[in-house]
Amino acid sequence: MADMVKQILARPIQLADQVTKVADEASSFKQECLELKSKTEKLACLLRQAARASSDLYERPTRRIIDDTEQVLDKALSLVLKCRANGFMKRVFRIIPAAAFRKMYSLLESSIGDVSWLLRVSASVDDRDDEYLGLPPIAANEPILCLIWEQIATLYTGSLEDRSDAAASLVSLARDNDRYGKLIIEEGGVGPLLKLVKEGNIEGQENAARAIGLLGRDPESVEHLIRAGVCTVFVKILKEGPLKVQAVTAWAVSELAANHPKCQDLFAQHNIIRLLVCHLAFETIQEHSKYAIASNKVTLIHAVVMASSNNSDVNIVKNVVDDDHPKPILHPMGKQMPNQMHNVVTNTMAMNRVGKAPQKPSNNHVRSNSQGNAKQFHQVYHQQQHQNGSMFGTNMKGREAEDIATKANMKAMAARALWHLAKGNSTICRSIRV
Repeated sequence: MADMVKQILARPIQLADQVTKVADEASSFKQECLELKSKTEKLACLLRQAARASSDLYERPTRRIIDDTEQVLDKALSLVLKCRANGFMKRVFRIIPAAAFRKMYSLLESSIGDVSWLLRVSASVDDRDDEYLGLPPIAANEPILCLIWEQIATLYTGSLEDRSDAAASLVSLARDNDRYGKLIIEEGGVGPLLKLVKEGNIEGQENAARAIGLLGRDPESVEHLIRAGVCTVFVKILKEGPLKVQAVTAWAVSELAANHPKCQDLFAQHNIIRLLVCHLAFETIQEHSKYAIASNKVTLIHAVVMASSNNSDVNIVKNVVDDDHPKPILHPMGKQMPNQMHNVVTNTMAMNRVGKAPQKPSNNHVRSNSQGNAKQFHQVYHQQQHQNGSMFGTNMKGREAEDIATKANMKAMAARALWHLAKGNSTICRSIRV
């Protein structure tokens, strides 16, 4: 981007140098040309300063301001060239009204103000010293555009707190007026918002995700967001983000899907359906009946293992375990998995049956055998609990500590997103049911 900005600035700097040189050679209106030269030199100094800071400049206002500045310098060069004309006849046919210089002074002052504002708004927040940026002359007819530029520039250069505040301001603008939302997209606000969703603090992530949801008001805007990589960012948040941010992200998904149903399949291709179902199933009866083992079962199975150490008939143990472990309810998100506790018991008893002598085992042998079985049981139990949290690819660590309202809001937003994603799409409906 820095090289591109330097190319944009090269032509205006060249024009400013030409105006300065020709103004020194003026044969008429010398005083006016000297004043015009002074203003042009000031503008050229600012343009060179912008070229040195090209890597920090915000592209959208840079293009617009530099284009207008180039047009002003073209007019200034034409004016001073007329003043350089020698000979009576040339002066007659090149009459210059006095108002032309006053108008040119005003245009140069406006360009100076625009470039000065561009340098201030592109500087880091720490370098501004809480200076009020004001409105550049270029935005006199559309002040809201200047405000959008300022907030987007803060998203690029500000601290995490400042970027969070800027995202909140864009949320307010996008909520108030659909046209403002389109301006935010046109002026390059999507990229820094998505970046803030990925790496900001919790408040900043929430504000940025909410802004993304508000920007997708029509199919064209949603397509722009998708091309910018919103699906990848949302998948990352739904997998690993804080629960509050995940709730806002799920809401944003519902907004995009509602306003542009054609993006439903694209969200499904990025596994967003599966992640939303996982959030919806968290701490539900179906999930625990399938993927968790109740605490009272631990004591019962452990007792069966200890009691069966003196019994050589494996089928008796199998019957006890099968009676106590009825066939689990199928989970909506996966195939039925084998009963690992049953395998532990049967394998252990088979080993005991082969290895035991006909004589009655000692109490020490029974105790050590039961302790080994219990240890193996607990290893399998914890392994299964770990699989329950990671089978969907989501990070459930710490979710139990969240307050009830936050978890309820997450489920509500996940259900809302699934509703809009499945609406009119039989393929997604079937994928949710499986």
